[in-house]
Amino acid sequence: MTKALIVIDYTNDFVDGSLPVGDPAIQIEQRIVELTKQFVQNDQYTVMAVDLHEKNDPYHPESSLFPPHNIVGTTGRELYGQLADTYEQRQSQIYWMDKTRYSAFAGTDLELRLRSRGITELHLIGVCTDICVLHTAVDAYNLGFSIVVHEDAVASFNAAGHEWALGHFKSSLGAEVVSNWQVNG
Repeated sequence: MTKALIVIDYTNDFVDGSLPVGDPAIQIEQRIVELTKQFVQNDQYTVMAVDLHEKNDPYHPESSLFPPHNIVGTTGRELYGQLADTYEQRQSQIYWMDKTRYSAFAGTDLELRLRSRGITELHLIGVCTDICVLHTAVDAYNLGFSIVVHEDAVASFNAAGHEWALGHFKSSLGAEVVSNWQVNG
């Protein structure tokens, strides 16, 4: 097992809640679920990297940038739609990881978990392409991981930022940007 899937922030708040990507995020739901199931069925390490905030936290840098979102204990922080069902059915095979910054690596044990499993290639899906997916990809690049971004499974509320990030993944991070990719061991 050298590949891992990181599903980033595909929660109710980010899809259609308090900080919604909206239709672009809704449109990728089936692909996110499909890729998650493929990785789990092929015994590939799968991570739900989920944003976590405390209510009325004046010290978190995002508090002045965005409306409250992904507050601990709220339905907004739950996985969206069919991904919630997939996680519920397969949670023994999926690692749930709370994160408090844009990058799934910032302040978490993600790198340690990946290295201990011999993982060298990270597949990134979720929202927002130009924020949390981008910052996770930059950290992955700086840590020496190969990066695959699934263009058909990322979205943002900023269309220009989404397009810019897809180009940046390729041109600056050497990432492979793919669509309709299938897990094959």
